[in-house]
Amino acid sequence: MNQIIHNTQKANLRPDNISNPGRPGPEELVPSRYALKIGEIDVLVVSDGVLLLPGAMVAYNAEPAVRAAWLHDMFLPPDAFDWALNVVLVRSGGRTILIDAGMGAEFPDLPKSGRLGLRLEAAGIDLASVTDVVLTHMHMDHIGGLLVDGVKEQLRPDLRIHVAAAEVKFWEAPDFSHVSMPPGFPDALRSSAKRFVKEYHSQLRTFEDEYEVAPGVVVTRTGGHTPGHSVVRVASGGDRLTFAGDLVFQGGFEHPDWYNGFEHDPEEATRVRVRLLRELAGTGELLVATHLPFPSVCHVAVAGDAFRCVPVNWDY
Repeated sequence: MNQIIHNTQKANLRPDNISNPGRPGPEELVPSRYALKIGEIDVLVVSDGVLLLPGAMVAYNAEPAVRAAWLHDMFLPPDAFDWALNVVLVRSGGRTILIDAGMGAEFPDLPKSGRLGLRLEAAGIDLASVTDVVLTHMHMDHIGGLLVDGVKEQLRPDLRIHVAAAEVKFWEAPDFSHVSMPPGFPDALRSSAKRFVKEYHSQLRTFEDEYEVAPGVVVTRTGGHTPGHSVVRVASGGDRLTFAGDLVFQGGFEHPDWYNGFEHDPEEATRVRVRLLRELAGTGELLVATHLPFPSVCHVAVAGDAFRCVPVNWDY
């Protein structure tokens, strides 16, 4: 993988700190967490850093000149740029739910990612307080944080890890025939998923299509990106937020038919993406996604046959 590498906002969710503004630690130049309320549910978006990937990854089915023009218009480098890595922590009904677990520390040649443990600690989030983990899917940048040495020992013995049954089944013999990944990634993804299932098999709680993890927190399988890819819907008091995992990425608003190089079924992923964006544009609810620039909280607007991401104003 070396060949592809060129080299808070809000305080934590403890009751005594939920309304006080946080500050980045001394080693941080920018905030790395952002808290908001969805009705009575606490939500914390946490940055796991960024992952440097080739620019072609954002749209490998697009004409090179069209892709280059988009990257230029977005003030992004033409060859490689940083993909954000966001995870979400939710508190509802006495449960503390971590949605995805970030990149982890398995790949030292990716030094700008794998920051989740440090940033949860900085936010005052004790891993032992996490009652549930929801995995949108089992790519290494969503499970790696639980594979870091010493992490499993900090977790509750009764921790529940929710993932679609189709996702676990897929990684028994994953199909990479429709992806467009840089060299080394398929082997790394396969190895991480196999290791994860081995280490956490007894704590996996699989579901078929939908499962309510806590009051107002529902995980729903969408497929597309991977066969078991899922989104998490948070709803309380008339407020709603969807964590879309990897269904939506930079470029996927203006060009929802662009293929992300990590999509195992890009045609289905496109259909699911368009359906989700149309739904969110209609409801006006908030969207958060793994690979949108931190904190990624936005609304979706319709723009002809495409969409627009309308970032929310940061709430201090």
